[in-house]
Amino acid sequence: MDAVTLIGFIVAGYAAFVTIAAVLGVALRAPRPKWLDQVAWMLEILAVVLAIGALAAWSGGRKPESLSTFLGYLGALVCLMPLALQTMREDRSTWSSGVVAAAALATGVVAVRVMMVR
Repeated sequence: MDAVTLIGFIVAGYAAFVTIAAVLGVALRAPRPKWLDQVAWMLEILAVVLAIGALAAWSGGRKPESLSTFLGYLGALVCLMPLALQTMREDRSTWSSGVVAAAALATGVVAVRVMMVR
């Protein structure tokens, strides 16, 4: 197992954790806590580390089957969470936790797809 695969598993696992935490907030009908934003930004940092690692592997000679698909997944990986958090920056309602849950779930899925297509 190479380092990029290991980082991908870490991102996917952490994305599952953030998704579960956000879904619990929705289930409890609680306003979105500030710590949820912090763990979501940490997920974004991990996603950027994965993207840099995947790009480094690509520049090192590991060629993906479809370059456009690979680059599209990398773009989605680093853009999903910031877009979700910025769209509801001032909204602290219960359903804004649902937005975080959806973005975290999508980030985890894209992380797995990056590992599959690279």
